[in-house]
Amino acid sequence: MHAKALLLGLMISQASLAELRGTGDLGLVIEREPAAVQIINTSTQSSLSRIAGLGDLSHASVVYSRDARYAFIFGRDGGLSKIDLLTNKIDKRIIQAGNSIGGAISQDGKLIAVSNYTPGGVKIFSTESLKLIADIPATYADNKRSKVVGLVDAPEHKFIFSLFDANQIWIADLSTPTQPQIQKFKAIGKQTYDALLSPDGRYYIAGLFADNGLALLDLWSLEKGVKRILPNYGKKDKKLPVYKMPHLEGWAAAGNLMFVPAIGQHEVLVIDQNTWQLIKRIPVLGQPVFVMARPDGRQVWVNFAFPDNANLQVLDVKDLSIKQHLQPGKAVLHMEFTPRGEHVWVSTRDDNRVVIYDTQNFKELAHIPANKPSGIFFSSRAHKMGL
Repeated sequence: MHAKALLLGLMISQASLAELRGTGDLGLVIEREPAAVQIINTSTQSSLSRIAGLGDLSHASVVYSRDARYAFIFGRDGGLSKIDLLTNKIDKRIIQAGNSIGGAISQDGKLIAVSNYTPGGVKIFSTESLKLIADIPATYADNKRSKVVGLVDAPEHKFIFSLFDANQIWIADLSTPTQPQIQKFKAIGKQTYDALLSPDGRYYIAGLFADNGLALLDLWSLEKGVKRILPNYGKKDKKLPVYKMPHLEGWAAAGNLMFVPAIGQHEVLVIDQNTWQLIKRIPVLGQPVFVMARPDGRQVWVNFAFPDNANLQVLDVKDLSIKQHLQPGKAVLHMEFTPRGEHVWVSTRDDNRVVIYDTQNFKELAHIPANKPSGIFFSSRAHKMGL
């Protein structure tokens, strides 16, 4: 009897060990309709589970906890959801606003910041409990509140974000979380639509929808204020309808070069980060949305707005030319590289699948069925400043 009990205990122990997995292989695929997320494994290229009940995920984004066990999902309905990647369950969920557009996690992993359209502002929560820690209304002239975009985490316990309606950039110092200290930079340019932070956490760059150029803030030299870069770009170009706003947060940086999607033009802009001067305009198939660098910086992958959104183009950074043209499927919305960049995952919304490519030979390796997939977020790629 003792031997049987020992054997049973050993079998249970082995079964428990078999269920253990590391979070570095995991990630999320956002499904828009019906709203859900898939927890996926990047090494086995498989889907592990699906979690529903997450509200409106039409423009959802994700950040991960410091230990990569939990994913925090920001929904368009103002929902903030904390997902346990190991138990495949919703750990906590709150509705914190009427319309939110994204968020960030603090340098120490203790705070979650959410940027809101309605009401305009930023709210700060505990990552442990989702308890509200601070509320920062984006109030400007005549007590109006601005939509907030381009929220990123920065060194020294700071969050940085842009006020779309107020034409401002704010830095919130959360060294004392319940008493944020706000530094405001005004008249930076009209209608900031998105922003990014350089991988080293030094430069915050905001795109301007209703102005030429970009707004640059050097966090090492705040006393110099906001600098306009590429101020003359596009002045003489024919204005084209903008079918989808480009996204900057991918920060396509390779060496000293920065690759930026041009608003309303069929171009990718190449900027020298040493001088912040435009060195080349690369013609591409359509209006670029995401311009993302492979982790080693050798390639830049570009997807496009309608009507060219069934296509991808790959740029070779060595000679700044188009290297490859792919057609993964209908309505390519997002891309994400595995940590070392050997594979890229591509969501094709209207084909209801995620396609996986080898980035060296561009062969399709596999695909995973998904309901109207959009954003793809890997836990092992998320621990860089500003992501």
